[in-house]
Amino acid sequence: MTLKGPSLEFALPKELEAHAPPEARGLSRDGVRLMVSYRQGDRLVHARFRDLPEFLREGDVLVINTSGTLPAALPAFREDGSELRLHLSTRLPGGVWTVELRRLEDGATKPYGGGEAGETLRLPGGASVTLLARHRMEEAGKAGSRLWVASFSLPEPYAPDPLPYLLEHGKPIRYGYVAGEWPLEFYQTVYATEPGSAEMPSAGRAFTPEVLTRLLARGVLVVPLLLHTGVASLESHEPPYEEFYRVPPVTAQAVSQARAEGRRVLAVGTTVVRALETVADPLGRVHPGEGWTRLLVTPERGVRAVDGILTGWHEPKATHLAMLEAIAGRRHLEAAYQAALEHRYLWHEFGDLHLVLP
Repeated sequence: MTLKGPSLEFALPKELEAHAPPEARGLSRDGVRLMVSYRQGDRLVHARFRDLPEFLREGDVLVINTSGTLPAALPAFREDGSELRLHLSTRLPGGVWTVELRRLEDGATKPYGGGEAGETLRLPGGASVTLLARHRMEEAGKAGSRLWVASFSLPEPYAPDPLPYLLEHGKPIRYGYVAGEWPLEFYQTVYATEPGSAEMPSAGRAFTPEVLTRLLARGVLVVPLLLHTGVASLESHEPPYEEFYRVPPVTAQAVSQARAEGRRVLAVGTTVVRALETVADPLGRVHPGEGWTRLLVTPERGVRAVDGILTGWHEPKATHLAMLEAIAGRRHLEAAYQAALEHRYLWHEFGDLHLVLP
């Protein structure tokens, strides 16, 4: 297994994919494995997530994403009766959504390139969705996106709020590497407060009330922000789509003060990095704000607001690897991923975790 190329290419063996939640493997949430990697000296430590407080110190600021996961997958039927899967991605201003159509294949789903502007698909419970136009990828300067901008027609008593409808008829988005269906609570973090993510901000899944209590007792400051994640781009490695974020004043102040005093700011997940970097000025001061971000964090841009990150293990060529390289550096990232492969860490949202520290 080798790491190579400008986009950190490597072979991910199928047996290193987490096919089920840790609870189904006889583990607690905080029983998954944790690699702690220190950029200075490329030192690697192998632990369990429940050991996290031992690696943090008084004065650290830990920033979490409190977005909750939606049951964002629905069966959808074309006029000819053929069945697809509809994945909701992001709710846009004006009440429209970006959505993805997927075809069924061998018990899983694959990207579906069909669909026509103006087409209406039937949904469960008397609802329907109309495809309005292909979503335009402004960063790439093209309209060839696999996502659609779509509008929903929901019957009473659901309209106009789609959340009750999704809770009754939707299921969590599941990709082919996950064996079987799992209830929505398996896709939620313990600190989720506001539903809105198409897929779980999975870096925070292993937190338990006990771990959070120990962190607070250690003097670690835990502060929230919100970023609603859209659908992942596992197949095509596209840049992230625009996502809604909200950085409250208390979090902006805590991060800015920590950086001014030389204390560490650690992000729980790539979503937190994206939100903080969106509102950080060139001097690293973080300002409160909310809106839509299209920011892509790369080594060339660098990071301004964070010193480290807790994250999962990302697929070969995934755009998140560019963000991790911006935080950790290429050499250190290669060393950590090589060790993760050799020590049989598990990938994906139900897998193991990686804490990058200075």
